[in-house]
Amino acid sequence: MAAHLKKRVYEEFSKVVQVTHEEAPAKKLRLSKPSKSAALHVDLCKASSSTDALQYLLTFSRKPVEAESVEGVVRILLEHYYKETDSSVRLKIASLLGLLSKTPGFSPDCIVDDAINTLSSEKSHQVLAQLLDSLLVIGSQLPESPAVRLRLIEVAYKNLSDSSFGVRTKCLQLLGCLGLLEAPLGKDSDGPGPSLAAMRDVQSIISDYFGDQDPRVRTAALKAMLQLHERGMKIHQIIYDQACRLLSDDYEQVRSAAVQMVWVLSQLYPESIVPIPSSNEEIRLVDDAFGKISHMVSDGSWMVRVQAAKTLGSMLQVSPHFLEQTLDKKLMSDLRRKRTAHERAKELFASGEFSSGRKWADDAPKEKLDTNTVNLIASGACGAFVHGLEDEMFGSLQGDLIPCSPPSEVRNAAVEALCQLARSSPSFAEKCLDFLVDMFNDEIEEVRLQSIHVLRQISTHITLREDQLDTVLAVLEDSSRDIREALHELLCFTNVSTKECIQLALLELLKNLNKYPTDRSSVWKCLKFLGSRHPTLVLPLVPELLSTHPYFDTPEPDMDDPAYIAVLVLVFNAATSCPTMPALFSDHTFRHYAYLRDSLSHLVPPLRLPGRKQVYGLDSVDCGSGSGSVESAQLFLQQSLNRVSTIQNLEAAGAPELLDLTIRDLQRLGELQTELAGAADFCATFLRCQLLLMKALQEKLWNISVPLILKQNITVTAAAQQVLDESYKLEFLYSGLENRQVATIHHVRLQAKALQLILAARTRHGLDSLISSCEKFLQDVESFQRLFLTELPHLQDSFVEKLLELLPRLSSCKPVEQVKILQTTLRQSGLLQLRLPEQIHRATATIIEPTGESDNPLRFTSGLVVALDIDATLEHVQDPQNSVKVQVLYPDGQSHVIHPKPADFRKPGPNRHRLITQVYLSHTAWTEPSQIEVRLLLAYSSSCSSRLGWTDAMDSLHPAEGTVEGTIPFSKHVKVFIMPKPARR
Repeated sequence: MAAHLKKRVYEEFSKVVQVTHEEAPAKKLRLSKPSKSAALHVDLCKASSSTDALQYLLTFSRKPVEAESVEGVVRILLEHYYKETDSSVRLKIASLLGLLSKTPGFSPDCIVDDAINTLSSEKSHQVLAQLLDSLLVIGSQLPESPAVRLRLIEVAYKNLSDSSFGVRTKCLQLLGCLGLLEAPLGKDSDGPGPSLAAMRDVQSIISDYFGDQDPRVRTAALKAMLQLHERGMKIHQIIYDQACRLLSDDYEQVRSAAVQMVWVLSQLYPESIVPIPSSNEEIRLVDDAFGKISHMVSDGSWMVRVQAAKTLGSMLQVSPHFLEQTLDKKLMSDLRRKRTAHERAKELFASGEFSSGRKWADDAPKEKLDTNTVNLIASGACGAFVHGLEDEMFGSLQGDLIPCSPPSEVRNAAVEALCQLARSSPSFAEKCLDFLVDMFNDEIEEVRLQSIHVLRQISTHITLREDQLDTVLAVLEDSSRDIREALHELLCFTNVSTKECIQLALLELLKNLNKYPTDRSSVWKCLKFLGSRHPTLVLPLVPELLSTHPYFDTPEPDMDDPAYIAVLVLVFNAATSCPTMPALFSDHTFRHYAYLRDSLSHLVPPLRLPGRKQVYGLDSVDCGSGSGSVESAQLFLQQSLNRVSTIQNLEAAGAPELLDLTIRDLQRLGELQTELAGAADFCATFLRCQLLLMKALQEKLWNISVPLILKQNITVTAAAQQVLDESYKLEFLYSGLENRQVATIHHVRLQAKALQLILAARTRHGLDSLISSCEKFLQDVESFQRLFLTELPHLQDSFVEKLLELLPRLSSCKPVEQVKILQTTLRQSGLLQLRLPEQIHRATATIIEPTGESDNPLRFTSGLVVALDIDATLEHVQDPQNSVKVQVLYPDGQSHVIHPKPADFRKPGPNRHRLITQVYLSHTAWTEPSQIEVRLLLAYSSSCSSRLGWTDAMDSLHPAEGTVEGTIPFSKHVKVFIMPKPARR
């Protein structure tokens, strides 16, 4: 009985314990990091001297602090701050307050009061300035707390009377960065501090320090006012006079800031009228500011001169006569206002005195005038740009010992300012033309290049005279390739006045071609535009240029002569707008036109030659020109795509023949119409992929047993790999693609991968590899669905749509069954329709140098290196610095890929780059010269596609699975003879 009772008690006790364990919440482990404040407190307590404490603080500042520990660390620092007697330690603690307040995730509003309280007991000016700087950082972290900002402003105002320039400077920075924009500084008259006494706003407080005895404070006051302007406060016009007086300050930093302030006020109040000192005349504020800033172009400091010249370029509202005066060094009537003839006659009549002519200047004004007080325009504005363009002074060593700058800085700034003003004023562009042309002879290459680019930008407003053109063409002798090519670009868009100018330009360009043969393509392009812009000037020169005679036959020129081709390019482009010019051509000129039209179609335009259309095989598309031919070509392109859309599936009868015919049409269209070359080539490549898939899925091939199709299987495998390679070309070689086109490309890639999986299942033995291949393919299908979810409605009756319907079944069945389903689905899928976007461009590269035409081998000692110059033009290449590579193929099969330096790329125009680099070659000794092949590659990576916003989705893929890297050849290969010679013993 006792044993039974004992057993019952034990069971009841066990139930209670079990219920208790079930009801009790599970204890969670909390991983806590060591407290930064505790560690800092221990370190500071261990410090036996100020040096040790400073060393601990320096070590602590290099370590990150968590947001939850910042407040405790600040308390420890402030506790030690009040105990410390060494100012260097307090200075470090003050800097740490600002550093800690910027900790991500920490709101510094809890430490504002403690930081402000430290100011009251601080005696060191340096520490006080650092505390104010930390308060500025804290206030910048709390933009939504007006109460805190108001307290900080009051603190700044209280310390503005400090004797230290550093403290006053920091206070002005506080006012500029945190000053209230819409309300006065004070709230009521009972509050503390002198900031509430006069109810003045921030601007009046800051402007009081424009006249401070320390130049650094004056600079800080100007910069604080500029900071208020950047934050949206409208600066009062009354400050204009104070800023103008600071333009003559002894300190260059003050003058530089004053130039900015005068410019800001000229943009805020351009039409306001300001009086001229000691005169009854008035002037617009923007004109007055323009004259004063122009005077600063002659400043003694290069920094001020550069800033003044740059600022002048943005003052587009200045009056034209003030603007034109900057190009004339002669002062306007000794800076005195000229009276009209009516006013002079009225004055003489009133005085009753007229000139007798017996005494010299007896009719001169009797009053004595001070020319420094009655000037309408500052003397610096007279020839301001002339001074800037002729600047030869080096920077003076003032203030903080700023190093000297080369004079090109000022001249470049003056050229840039002239460009901005000339683009908005055609009359000013004509007047400054001579000055810009003179800059082509500058001794510094950077200035010459800048002036050429500027003249190119304003070329629509100007026409060059013969003397000006002579100065411009002299630059063609420059040894710099960049200078010469920039000048060729300038001549493409420049108008000249006479036929002698055309003759002079042609002569100098032919000299350039003879001296620098590598400029051939650039010179030809220049003459193309020169002829098309001046057809009437070229017309009287045609007999002389082509060496024709009305009675005698002249010898036929050599078509291999680049100079003769240059002349023909000029003449044929002029003939497009001059229908009477072909009558001056000889018979061999027509033959040469047909040859050049076929070989240099990008330089020679289509011409309407009556009675010669059938002889030279010029079709209707070739003879068309202008927008009409482009529209007809676009219509033909769309009709070709519509014709292909009649194909229902990949096994339709006659489909391969229709695709083959359409591909040939599109290829020919791209050759004839350069504007549609990218779109036509894109469509042809896409249809070629579809054609390869059709031929690979022929019915008779898949009905043969596996052992009998080994030879056919190799062909199909090659076709599948080719489709895969072409899909990467479609995605990365063309720009301007939309999301739908990229989805279509990925769809073709998915078909090629399915075909590869089917072929692998038919030829390989081994279940493990088949399982992994099937899993990889299903991941690709899911990735496609995730990336192109918005485009799935446009992929009706496609291969991927059927796959997504069968995806649950594919995921659950065996690999052999998956392959059978894929084979059936792939053969029954329809041809995906292609919709073109607005504009598609194909990335192309043309290797200019080496030409590959020389039979003279490049000789060098084996084992050493020789430099091969590479010069290529890139069109429509995205990010060429990272994607373009140079490949060198040796005769023994070795291949080297070189990545050019970013400095080797130049951008002469939009969507166009120039690659000028050197490739270093080396090899062992050869018995005879052999050819190497050089070509350009476009590197790509499928994980960094920038066309779509799906980088997040790509990040979720495993790098080995989601990233495909490779290169695409996008230039013709050039063969170069090299000859490594054995080293002499």
